[in-house]
Amino acid sequence: METFDVLVIGGGPAGYVAAIRAAQLGFRVACVDAFTRDGKASLGGTCLNVGCIPSKAMLDSSEKYEMLQHDFADHGITVQGASVDLGKMLSRKAGVVDKLTGGIAYLFKKNKVTSFHGYGRFVRQDGDAWVVDAAGTEVKAKHVIVATGSNPRALPLAPFGGHVVENSGALAFEQVPAKLGVIGAGVIGLELGSVWRRLGAQVTVLEALPGFLMAADDAVAKEALKQFQKQGLEFHFGVNISKVEQGDGGVNVTYTEKEQEVTVTFDKLIVSIGRVPNTDGLGADSVGLALDERGFVKVDSHYRTNLPGVYAIGDVIGGAMLAHKAEEEGVALAEMLAGQAGHVNYDVIPWVIYTSPEIAWAGLTEKQAKEQGLQVKTGQFPFSANGRALGHGDPRGFVKVVADAQTDRLIGVHMVGGNVSELIAEVVAIMEFGGSSEDLARTIHAHPTLSEVVKEAALAADKRALHM
Repeated sequence: METFDVLVIGGGPAGYVAAIRAAQLGFRVACVDAFTRDGKASLGGTCLNVGCIPSKAMLDSSEKYEMLQHDFADHGITVQGASVDLGKMLSRKAGVVDKLTGGIAYLFKKNKVTSFHGYGRFVRQDGDAWVVDAAGTEVKAKHVIVATGSNPRALPLAPFGGHVVENSGALAFEQVPAKLGVIGAGVIGLELGSVWRRLGAQVTVLEALPGFLMAADDAVAKEALKQFQKQGLEFHFGVNISKVEQGDGGVNVTYTEKEQEVTVTFDKLIVSIGRVPNTDGLGADSVGLALDERGFVKVDSHYRTNLPGVYAIGDVIGGAMLAHKAEEEGVALAEMLAGQAGHVNYDVIPWVIYTSPEIAWAGLTEKQAKEQGLQVKTGQFPFSANGRALGHGDPRGFVKVVADAQTDRLIGVHMVGGNVSELIAEVVAIMEFGGSSEDLARTIHAHPTLSEVVKEAALAADKRALHM
């Protein structure tokens, strides 16, 4: 029986990063992963195969088409007869995914990580080690890391299949649906709805919550909703879906909104109502691995489960279901196993929605800070007063800074606008080191850049913005 120091179950962002970092630290490492794409083993989990990466590729392609139709004329560029070759667009997306998933396989070889394709399942404890069935081969490991990720949550009224799809199906439509329904106005619903709206679909978003992006800052949510509605996305909030019926030609969805019952027909229906932990086939029951009432693996602050030598990270332990959060946990745990001080600061995890405009934030919203009893000061600055944004032809949105009024410590930054997914990293770095709004305001930013809006928002927190 082959023996490893560390065996990782799951090859998504949490698992493959944990495996690589553990190997860098001198451990003998193996990773078992069951993900299959196009009939072949494909590392990277949901994120690289059917989530983060392919959706961003499609968002980029569809946004270029949108700009060609509506924005280029303002730059003096006129194009006639533009059309979409959906097959080529999907092929490009697949190529991006192939390159990145293949890159993980290369990194495994480079770092001498043994890779097994198939399911990993606990078999038994053997002294101070664990025996795991790794794709049909029993192996032994002193440390086992569960990084099996999550699956899309299904709506009981609308099981996946036919015209009802989750994220992977929504990235593979063979033609643009004339009428597209989206259940769930969260990150996935907004991004996928945006892709197909740009390509010509009429998109209706149905959300059970009474408001839009309620986890985001109120000002950001209000501005984003205005922009999305201006683009043609139709939103209904506080809806109660009572019936979903599939037919040969589409899907009939019946819902109640403001005490009025409505039935609408869609060609395709995307269900994006969250994700659930993936522990099927893991053998958790057979070895007594403790799960909570929602099915997440229970861990302590060092990612230890109730079983000695067994750890869990990523989506399967809950919290923010984000690839970068999972990766950081993978690095932290590998370093802890090596006796180092691995750490993840959950208070400054950035959140990003890659729509147009993009939305990004980190830390507390103004409302959350006040609910915690903090006295706050805020500063806000619009992209419409920024030279680079005007040069791009995209003056939408703003940056908002939230700081502690007594200490000036930066406790939250919220953005909506072009390329804010890239701007958020600066403020995360400052918040990570306990910086203040003045630290941000006194940092030199190149001119002209979009990042100057971040600086100006920090200046505005002390009522001294220079260009507004």
